[in-house]
Amino acid sequence: MAYEERTAEFKARIDAGEKIEAGEWMPDEYRQAALKFIEMHANSEVMGALPEREWIPRAPTLKRKLSLTAKVQDEVGHGQILYRVAEDLGKSREAMFDDLVNGRTKFHNVFHYPTFTWGDVAVIGWLIDGAALVTQRALLDSSYMPYVRAMRRICAEESLHLRHGEELSLELVGGTPEQRHMFQDAVNRWWQPIMHFYGPPSNPAKDVLLYWGIKTRSNEDLRQEFFSTYVPKLWDVGISVPDPELGFDDEKGEWIWSQPDWDEFWQVVKGNGPMTHIRLSYRKAMWDTHAWVREVFDGIPAAPAPAA
Repeated sequence: MAYEERTAEFKARIDAGEKIEAGEWMPDEYRQAALKFIEMHANSEVMGALPEREWIPRAPTLKRKLSLTAKVQDEVGHGQILYRVAEDLGKSREAMFDDLVNGRTKFHNVFHYPTFTWGDVAVIGWLIDGAALVTQRALLDSSYMPYVRAMRRICAEESLHLRHGEELSLELVGGTPEQRHMFQDAVNRWWQPIMHFYGPPSNPAKDVLLYWGIKTRSNEDLRQEFFSTYVPKLWDVGISVPDPELGFDDEKGEWIWSQPDWDEFWQVVKGNGPMTHIRLSYRKAMWDTHAWVREVFDGIPAAPAPAA
């Protein structure tokens, strides 16, 4: 059978709702799209641990230190699970991590920004994890079955992270005026990166990930779900969002919102965010410093000691 015929047959299987396993034949276009997407997801889990890791020593109570430590461990674990899924698509874990720390591959826009207060930790735990969970639940119906299996576990743990973030947020908004202001200030600073989270409105017909069923919903569809889920909750606790145009249009049945600065979004995802180089430098330093551990497990002998 010619490549084009096999590809058409493969696409028909996806359109019929069938799932693809790692050992099956797949078109190069599908393999590359799945690999790039899952690798970026893995990168984001690993890099996403860093903004919160910085706050473990500064958490206000022992309980908060322990819960934040557990969450950071989970995020790194998610990254390792996803790298394993991506490895089956033809790229080694070492190559993926080497590309990440040297700035050759991308990670999610929100993890390029600094954290200034404990309010930022609350926003990350509730709103950013909430935005991520909207995306991740949609991936439970992805056409690539190993990814689906990984996402079942990840979504279960991310749901717990979401409750952790919600508890932090409610603690701040129900606390002193200073704590409430801290949370409102964090929402104001993070709102644009959260709007960037799903990417710019795009033409679903031209989205290769939707075409192959790796993603199942468009960027705008996911963003609308985020609005419906989280904006009313923010309003209920008296927190505003810095978008005077945000509101629900009953006639259209959708949220109306202001377009953020998409030039900033493209600069960030290209590796020019406020914290991009600092966080990548940290990851690279750890990667290089602990190279000897990987070499031991690979059976590479240690370099001989220099002559006296």
